[in-house]
Amino acid sequence: MFVILVYDVEQKRVAKVLKKCREYLFWIQNSVLEGELTEMKLRQLKRELKTIIDEEQDSVIIYKFQSTKYSSREVLGREKGLISMEV
Repeated sequence: MFVILVYDVEQKRVAKVLKKCREYLFWIQNSVLEGELTEMKLRQLKRELKTIIDEEQDSVIIYKFQSTKYSSREVLGREKGLISMEV
């Protein structure tokens, strides 16, 4: 499945959350990652993130798509991610 993950966490946890997410997904922009994951890998990522974040203060939102067949991605301005992906 295709996943878009966005997060808003306390500054002291940002680096840990980003590092963990980049083990599974491609960094696209500040606090935004995307990529293909199996259901098992997504469960694993969520489990690992729960050990890092403070669920009372932090927020992680995961959008799941079964297919990107009918989607498109458009960037206005400079692409910030390290890797450019066509969706």
